[in-house]
Amino acid sequence: MKCLTLIFVLFISGFSTGISQNSNRVETILQLYPDSFNSPEELANFIRRDFKTEEEKVRAVYSWIIQNVAYNSDEYKKFDYSFKNFRERNQKEEKTRKKIISRTIKKGVAVCEGYAFLFEKVCNLLGIRNYLVRGDTKSNFSDIGRKFSKNHLWNIAYINGKPYLFDPTWGAGKFSIKFIKDTSYFYYKTPPEQLIKTHYPSMFEDALVDFKLTKEDFSLLPLIINKKVLIEDIIAPKKGVLFTDEYLGAFPFEIQNINPEKVSYSFDAGPKKEVDLKRVGNTLTFSIPIELGTKNLLIYFNDKPALGYVIQ
Repeated sequence: MKCLTLIFVLFISGFSTGISQNSNRVETILQLYPDSFNSPEELANFIRRDFKTEEEKVRAVYSWIIQNVAYNSDEYKKFDYSFKNFRERNQKEEKTRKKIISRTIKKGVAVCEGYAFLFEKVCNLLGIRNYLVRGDTKSNFSDIGRKFSKNHLWNIAYINGKPYLFDPTWGAGKFSIKFIKDTSYFYYKTPPEQLIKTHYPSMFEDALVDFKLTKEDFSLLPLIINKKVLIEDIIAPKKGVLFTDEYLGAFPFEIQNINPEKVSYSFDAGPKKEVDLKRVGNTLTFSIPIELGTKNLLIYFNDKPALGYVIQ
């Protein structure tokens, strides 16, 4: 499995959630923990000793992982294996999972399997109901319009009987040529309507949303970078692939429930240009002149990346 979804910096930066007094207490205590353990059982014993509620325990698991595990693409093929039949595959798969967990907690390096497996294992040891989620992600222009791919792992854990979404891999930082630690709690109990913009599970019920979105629809979504913009807020164009021969000189946009003071754009990472805005009620409309020969369009709200499209 290739966890290529950590690369696009635009999604990782600028996301945070409020930290309560209890959460501050968790992070303060974790500062006294070792930065590595010999086994997941050792980490679980520390957490069990110091924290009582499910919320605190899950927060501690997530926090320790994002603080102490670095993303390293060299881990992709550390534990490749072959098999002759399904029984042998299952046996080797379980042994490989244990090896990945052990290496992640001892060496502090992993790709998404290590992050997700370790989160799952420690939660299990703490008696926290949880499971792995496999699926696809959208984090770069090249992801728009491609076929569904199981390229990532994240987690669902239950706190006081309610399921929540977690992605410790994306919460640890960003990866572009090398890993840059940039911890984020946006991927701790991420609101389902936010995570579905970038994460599509193999079993759709694991998205935890109350609307339907097919794999094909997800693939064709634009890059929705601004966290205030939800899928349903984009009235037009809904698809992330813009065909120049379908428009007369400009791409028209219509978005609701967003009110930036300034909207600008750039083609292929070129210079930014501002657009004229029209507001009717809670709907924002504007158009962007077509520039032939360009491949990517990035739209900014108040000079911050907001939406991304592929041009054909």
